[in-house]
Amino acid sequence: MSAALHWISAFIEAQAAELGAADNTQLAYARDLKDFAEWCAAHDHDLADLTRPVIEEYLIYCEAQGLAQSTRARRLSSIKQLYRFTYEERLRGDNPALLIKGPPKAQRLPKILSIEEVDALLTAAKSYGKTPQSRLRCTALMELLYATGMRVTELVSLPVSAARGDPRMLLVRGKGGKERMVPLSPPAREAMVEWLVLRDAIEDSARIEKGTPPSKFLFPSRGKTGHLTRVRFYTLIKELAVLGGVAPEKVTPHTLRHAFATHLLANGADLRAIQTLLGHADVATTEIYTHVLDARLKELVLEHHPLAKE
Repeated sequence: MSAALHWISAFIEAQAAELGAADNTQLAYARDLKDFAEWCAAHDHDLADLTRPVIEEYLIYCEAQGLAQSTRARRLSSIKQLYRFTYEERLRGDNPALLIKGPPKAQRLPKILSIEEVDALLTAAKSYGKTPQSRLRCTALMELLYATGMRVTELVSLPVSAARGDPRMLLVRGKGGKERMVPLSPPAREAMVEWLVLRDAIEDSARIEKGTPPSKFLFPSRGKTGHLTRVRFYTLIKELAVLGGVAPEKVTPHTLRHAFATHLLANGADLRAIQTLLGHADVATTEIYTHVLDARLKELVLEHHPLAKE
């Protein structure tokens, strides 16, 4: 293994071990740093003695490639964290990326769904598929997602133990292994309990007939992960949008998370409470929803106020 790849490998392992970085975060670091290392190798640069001008030259190259502003900012962040790691571990005596400033991050307001659109998706879930299994699973997924604002990975990988005993609160393991409690609405609890009864019956049947060991997940799958995948759920939610008459381009698992936060805020919920429910480390991340609400209120005024019309 080259010194460059050894550094990158050691950095990613440290992120996983010390900071509990999620698998997706580790993969993102690996992709960004692999591209950086390949560019350095192609230009006869060594990560061990790289200087600030060379890193800036790479960033210019990324811009010339037409990479999005957010992608370039993320790559610089990966490089900065790599060199902070090598400096702290005394693999280098300096940090050449310390003073480099990235492109200003454009604030893009998340797409939002109206309450009516969410209702249409929840209604569509109840008639999705040809079997009771499909309908109950889909309804439980959608009700839980909108009731809790969970990230899609948190949702599909929920352990079945979290659903036992008809709980009023769910224990969710989020980014970096951090845990938080989220309350369940009555419809979400009802959908989860109904799905759990059928799920357990299916699991028991498979165990008796085929000797299949029981799954530890609430939404089990035969795939490698053992649970419903993010990709499959993404496809499912697009199909629900079509079924419910909602524009598919507006609907993703994350727009349901945005809807959860925005609808809570619009109905008077405290920003700090929403931060806790979403599992945001910094309230500044949650503040985006105040801008969403401001933009929506402005849109309503321009659409309906008599003096706003020509």
